[in-house]
Amino acid sequence: MKKLRNWFERFCFKHRNWGIPNLMLYVFIGTGLVYLISTVQQDYTLYSILSFDRDLILQGQVWRLITFIFTDSSTNPLLTILFLFCYYSLARNVENVWGTFRFNLYYFCGILLMDVYCMIFGGAASASYLNLSLFLAYATLYPDAQFLLFFIIPVRAWIFALVDLALTLYGLTAYAFPYNLFGIIALANYFLFFGADIINILPPPWRRKLQQKRRQKQPKVTTIPFTKTKAAPQAKSSSYLHRCTVCGRTDVTNPEMEFRYCSQCSGYHCYCQEHIKNHSHIP
Repeated sequence: MKKLRNWFERFCFKHRNWGIPNLMLYVFIGTGLVYLISTVQQDYTLYSILSFDRDLILQGQVWRLITFIFTDSSTNPLLTILFLFCYYSLARNVENVWGTFRFNLYYFCGILLMDVYCMIFGGAASASYLNLSLFLAYATLYPDAQFLLFFIIPVRAWIFALVDLALTLYGLTAYAFPYNLFGIIALANYFLFFGADIINILPPPWRRKLQQKRRQKQPKVTTIPFTKTKAAPQAKSSSYLHRCTVCGRTDVTNPEMEFRYCSQCSGYHCYCQEHIKNHSHIP
């Protein structure tokens, strides 16, 4: 399974420019237009045409398998704009790290899982759960990013992610079948793409302990000494996995920090969380 995941990540990195660039911009514009037209006309005819309906899909209206993503909005126009802009910003950050191809796979895989589930068990697919998976993806990549709750209280992204997971588990008993499992379907997409990296949304002390255990399980590289020859002095072996290209900090000297690879630098160049967005790209 690990080899398959490594192959998948290499394939996505090699073809990172495949797919629809800036996909969430089109979702943002489409959702805004649907909301604007419906508000001006003061009816929900357009929503009913685009929303998910299993019976109508079986009658040939297959566009509903995709267009339901444009029907996620609030009755309050300010909240609609705020949520759309928020999810668009989060998605752009995720796409910058992953690349266009992997982000497209993540989003369309979420749509596919939702479609399959609703076609089998019924119910109306909702894009709100897809947006939840986008936020979880962002929180896993940037667990220590801060959000201002009520525009005043700073809260880390991993805290919001744990709250979302708790609300999803609460929904298992609060809602009727099949709606109570919609959140689980979104989580299935999330677990499929992140695997063991979901430990990033845990509290920092737990996160560091699990990361240290993962490093301890890494196979150690052994060296074979050559005798009777005058070899060049050997460099001291290092046990770190990631090293910042700018400041030289590693995941051993600073286990509390996150390390990422820049998608715009030529080759594989790692940076710490302070320099991933603050460095000169290597051509």
